[in-house]
Amino acid sequence: MSDILDTNEISMEEEDINANKVYGILSYIGFLFIIPLLAAKDSRFAKFHANQGLVVFLAQMIINVASTTVCALLSAINLGAMAAVVAPLVSLVSLALSVIGIINAAQGKAKEIPVIGKFHILDSENKQE
Repeated sequence: MSDILDTNEISMEEEDINANKVYGILSYIGFLFIIPLLAAKDSRFAKFHANQGLVVFLAQMIINVASTTVCALLSAINLGAMAAVVAPLVSLVSLALSVIGIINAAQGKAKEIPVIGKFHILDSENKQE
């Protein structure tokens, strides 16, 4: 379990971190990952968290579609009670990903989200080699 939570952390300038923590935090609240891209274009810290926020957002969308499909199938075969357990568990996983990102941004860390954080859609210069 600790291997999953032990992800790459990228070194950032302290001045950039302090000036853009709020943008990092906003990145993990739904589609608000767009705000750092518009308001803090030159910040590596904000771009890093905007990318992570986008990855979390896309993962949540995929997870929600899959969960809805599975729950519909379970209900169709008279296993609705199981669907009532699956949906909240999936929602908790989605919420946990956002909370981890918010905590990292608030602590001034440019640390990847567990499992899905290795995907870099927006900011290739922040990739850990």
